[in-house]
Amino acid sequence: MKQKTAKILILSLCTSAISMAEVSMPNIFGSHMVLQRELANPVWGKADPGESVTVKIGDQSHATKADADGKWKLKLEPMEAGGPYEMTVSGSNTLSFEDVQIGDVWFCSGQSNMEFAVKNTYNGEVEVASATNPKIRLITVPRVGTQEPKDNFNGRWAVCSPQTVGDFSAVGYFFGRRIQEATGVPIGLVDNSWGGSAIEAWIDRDTLKATGVCDDYIGNSDKACAEMTDEIYAQRKAEYNAKMEEWNKTKKGSKPRWPSDPRYNQHRPANIFNGVLNPTIGYGLKGIIWYQGEANSSRAKAYQTLFPTMIQMMRDDWGQGDFPFYWVQLADFTKEQTEPSEGGWAGLREAQTMTLDALLMTGEAVIIDLGEGRDIHPRDKQTVANRLVRHALANDYGFDMAAASPRFDGMNIEGNKVSLKFKNIDKGLYSFDTTKIEGFAIAGADKEFVWADAKITGKDTLEVSSEAVAEPVAVRYGWATNPVVNLYDRNGLPVTPFRTDNGSE
Repeated sequence: MKQKTAKILILSLCTSAISMAEVSMPNIFGSHMVLQRELANPVWGKADPGESVTVKIGDQSHATKADADGKWKLKLEPMEAGGPYEMTVSGSNTLSFEDVQIGDVWFCSGQSNMEFAVKNTYNGEVEVASATNPKIRLITVPRVGTQEPKDNFNGRWAVCSPQTVGDFSAVGYFFGRRIQEATGVPIGLVDNSWGGSAIEAWIDRDTLKATGVCDDYIGNSDKACAEMTDEIYAQRKAEYNAKMEEWNKTKKGSKPRWPSDPRYNQHRPANIFNGVLNPTIGYGLKGIIWYQGEANSSRAKAYQTLFPTMIQMMRDDWGQGDFPFYWVQLADFTKEQTEPSEGGWAGLREAQTMTLDALLMTGEAVIIDLGEGRDIHPRDKQTVANRLVRHALANDYGFDMAAASPRFDGMNIEGNKVSLKFKNIDKGLYSFDTTKIEGFAIAGADKEFVWADAKITGKDTLEVSSEAVAEPVAVRYGWATNPVVNLYDRNGLPVTPFRTDNGSE
């Protein structure tokens, strides 16, 4: 009997070993996927150490061998846009991926405003009903927070349709749809956003520590994780359930918030990098779009370093050059300020804008006019995407259109008047809705800001003054969490909020 049991055990182990040795690939590869056109696309997976692996697509055939750890990787020859293709990956077994398209792949990253679903936007029902487009492909990476690098995720590519688009990133889909309609090429969209995420969670530990700007944040997070146990977290969940039971009886007061486990949440340094980014790093892409910053609004100074650091980290890790990286500046939010204020979210917006000057192939969509004071998630994601996609259409696809919002470009003080000059002007400055220009404040050496009168003096110039400030030294525009502003380029792009004082603080 013991001999028979031993034989069964050995047979079982052998069967498991054979199963483990099968050629496999992460789920970023699959049927209905889009491979990046005109790029030597990396393709990778696992097999038995030393096993030969062959990848075929179209008239191409490439072979390699798995290394001592069972990992293999090769590159396809660049292909032009088109499809469908079948891709086969063969070793001891064969994987077959159907309906593969060659086009442009865009990653859609950030926090909840990127995660915000198509079905929840204005006219969401219309957007979902009209979403039949087989040339757009969608895949979502689940939210997994971990300190251990993951090499796969639970997700599958899907063809864009009313059945698949509803829960997908609205900004991502609207952005991709515009590009597909404008170019005719297949578009692959990878949604790897995570609501409430801090930028520190998107950056690997070594890179994050090297910045030297968030040591306290890292230390506090590590301390909270060290103090957390499964037993403590179970108790917090029990307390939450009790509170929810009470709240459901009365529906009074604020709804209890689900307790976040600091060990696995979207705030812990490197958690998203390891659990969400790492399984996809290296997949051929055209570029990345980004909508995040609300979670870092109280750490704007550090964001000046962390944001360009993260972009450069992604570019370095992908190894595909300085691919385009475009982001959405934070919208207006909370109660409108009746008097000039110190800024709140304005500092984070400034940090985002400063990144334009730190890195090439970047662009910013200004949406200071699209927010909703009562809701941190503005529902007009169509206009957000339209402003964002201008950068891609103008910079990457050769369309003749303005992309960047006007930005402050210098000032000259004469007496009690300040003359401001702007860059990125297309059709000329314009005050929307009323002739009175809203949103400017001015101050003297005492730094006591008061509302200013402003008038357009040229296509790209404007004069600011106040009877209360005889000797002005500084000007601010839109410098608040929810400023009242109405200055645009006549093409509809709003002027970027700015301050002339302490711009690097």
